[in-house]
Formats: sequence, structure tokens, C-alpha cells
Amino acid sequence: MKHIIILGDGMADLPVERLGGKTLLQYANKPTMDLLAREGRCGRLMTVPDGFPPGSEVANTSILGYDLVRVYEGRGPLEAASIGYEMGNDDLALRCNIITVQDGRIITHNGGNLETADGDVLIKYLNERLAKPINEQAGFERVKFITGIQYRHLLIIKGGNKHIICAPPHDHPNQEWLPLLVKAESKNTFQPTGSIRLSPVETAKLLNELILKSQELLAAHPFNIERAKRGERQANSIWPWSGGYRPSMETLMQRYPQIKTGVVISAVDLIRGIGHYAGLGIIHVKGATGLANTNYEGKAEAAIEALRHNDFVFVHVEASDEAGHDGDLELKLKTIEYLDQRLIAPIYKEVCTWKDPVCIAVLPDHLTPVEQRIHVGQAVPFLIWHRGIKPDDVQQYDEVSCVSGSYGLLLHDQFMQAFMKY
Repeated sequence: MKHIIILGDGMADLPVERLGGKTLLQYANKPTMDLLAREGRCGRLMTVPDGFPPGSEVANTSILGYDLVRVYEGRGPLEAASIGYEMGNDDLALRCNIITVQDGRIITHNGGNLETADGDVLIKYLNERLAKPINEQAGFERVKFITGIQYRHLLIIKGGNKHIICAPPHDHPNQEWLPLLVKAESKNTFQPTGSIRLSPVETAKLLNELILKSQELLAAHPFNIERAKRGERQANSIWPWSGGYRPSMETLMQRYPQIKTGVVISAVDLIRGIGHYAGLGIIHVKGATGLANTNYEGKAEAAIEALRHNDFVFVHVEASDEAGHDGDLELKLKTIEYLDQRLIAPIYKEVCTWKDPVCIAVLPDHLTPVEQRIHVGQAVPFLIWHRGIKPDDVQQYDEVSCVSGSYGLLLHDQFMQAFMKY
């Protein structure tokens, strides 16, 4: 049996008063998800282990069955893998957002929905002015900026120390940014003599200097000057976070003998990076943006074609998460309905005609409530469907209905174990 996971990032939510106390999944028109729930089996999944941040890097890795205590190194290394940057043993890789700050506050984590081409110009501009060698004799740079996608980029600190505290910018909308600057973990202050590895204090100091200098440079860039004239949000600060060293992960093929080949389909570097270390091929879909305007039909076509040639397909759609971070209720509802009708429906209709059976799972990685605009690490609803599965009593797919699903509440790798039994 072939397997496909369809993941709506941040799709789950909390009850919303404007919707009569319903969640968005309860309120949205999503006939295909509800059909799969009626014909399949449902449950809830804790995707974020205790002690870990409720981010997509944690939740998606957990969903795929990995022990976060053993493999977690933050977003930076995963996005480095997706971009194609081969990390060295001394590298600290950090996710580097380009954000909007105004009147001393973080206005948005995405630089005003920055386009990749514009982000590339700004990142190269910063790299020319802020990349620096360790010393005059060094043959490599201490600091390097690398272009990613849209507002999501990469910062490499050669010899950087991961024992620092960084605030994810999407968790702090409209909050003052100065108190959120990078801090050293107080319990990790030892630094070996003669190592190029900086101490946590030195790493935090360097990163904060880069943030402050980036604000000066970006404010003076023609791109932001023109945006200011038009009254638009400026992409006027970097914000590094979620740093780590090169991770060590078994592939999914090593963990699950049912999987011989597999692919990941996503517009997000982070998810592609997880796929890279999990041994999955990466499929790029033209027009996939990570936003509500992504190419749903193109992703569906790519997933169907990938299923013809692979045992395992992981399709990730970022749109609901971004709408949740923006606090846009109407847009998030649309992203759920688009996912259902433009991506899940054509996949379901196609595989129903195949002789070879296909097992479908649908779930989010975490909650991104529109009224909080941050990630929340509560249990998420999931469904599993294939032809011939004995259905439970759940009649529609949402956070409340799935409580009574036959799987009950699963923890972390238990979802993948249950999914791969079929």
C-alpha cells in the first residue's frame, strides 16, 4: 500500500466568537475532509513533546516519527539542507527572517509578505556589508547570509554557539523587539581554549550587532524607501532564530521498511530540509508560494504523479499558518476550503480509481489561532483513510469531532506507527 500525508500547516484553531463559538475547521466548507473522516478513522495527535517550542520544525519532524530529543537542532540546519548549503562541523545555522519593525515593535514576521526576488536583493546587500572574516588571516567568513524563499533566509555563523535564546518573531506580533534580542543560556558559558567556537555570550552579542546594523542598512535601501513612499510595510530588519548544528537523522526508509522511495512537496525550505534528512526526494511545483495564492492544483497533480512512482508522499501546504499569523479570519477559512476542494479532492478522486490501494492521512502540524496569531502546541485532529478501512463514528473532520475518534489521543511517533500499519 502507498501512503500520502497531506498537511495543512497551522490549520487547527480554537473556538472563535465571530463564528458562533466554532473553530474554523468546524465552520469551513470542506466536503472532502468530512467525507474522508466519515469513511475513515480519526483521532488526535500531540505533535509537540514537552520542553520543545510548538514550531513547524518540531511538529513536522515529530509527525514523521522522529525522537526530537535525539535529532532536534532547530530550523536553521533544516533550511540549510533545503537551500543546498552543506554545513560544516563548526557551523551554526539560523533561520533569518526579514521582518517589519515600526515604533519599536515587531509589526510582522514576514517583511510585508516579501517576494523571493526582493528578499534575494536585500540578503545579498546585507551579505556584502555584514559578512566578515574571523580575522585577517582567516580563509573563511565568520558571518554569511544566504537567500532562501520570500522572507525566510539563512544566516551562518562559523563557530557560532547554539546555546542561546532567540525569540521566534511570529510568536511576538506587536511586541517591543528590544527586550526580545538574543540572550545567552546562562548554564552554558564554558568555552574551550583555542576553539573557533564562540561562547554563548559572544554569539548573542554578534547576532544582536547584526540585527542593529541590518536595521540601519535596510532603512536606507531603495526598496524600503520606495515602500515607505507608497505607505507599505518595510522589510527593515533581520531576525535570526532557531539555530543549530548539523543534525544526524535516520532516513524514513531505514525506520519503516514499507517505504522504499518517497518525496516531499512543499514551498517551504524548512519542510524540504526535513525531507532531505529523512531521505525524501524534493519536488518543486511551479507557482507554489507558501501563501493563500499557492498552486493547489499543481501540488495535487505533483502528488498524484509522485504516488505513481513512490511508496510515500508528504504534501505540505503553508497557507493556513500564514493567514493565522496575520490574524486574517476570512483568509484562513479560504485556505482551509482551498486545501479541501483544490488539493485533497482531486487526489482522493484519482486514487479511488487505482487498483493499487493508497492510504491517505490529513492533519495540521499545530494550531495557529487567528485571534492569538502564534503557534499553540495542543493536540491536533487527524484522519486516516483507505479503501476497506473500518470507519469509526466520526462524521466530520474538526478539532471537536475527532476527540471521539477510534485512535483516541496519540503521542508523537505513535501516529506514524499507526499510519504505516496499513
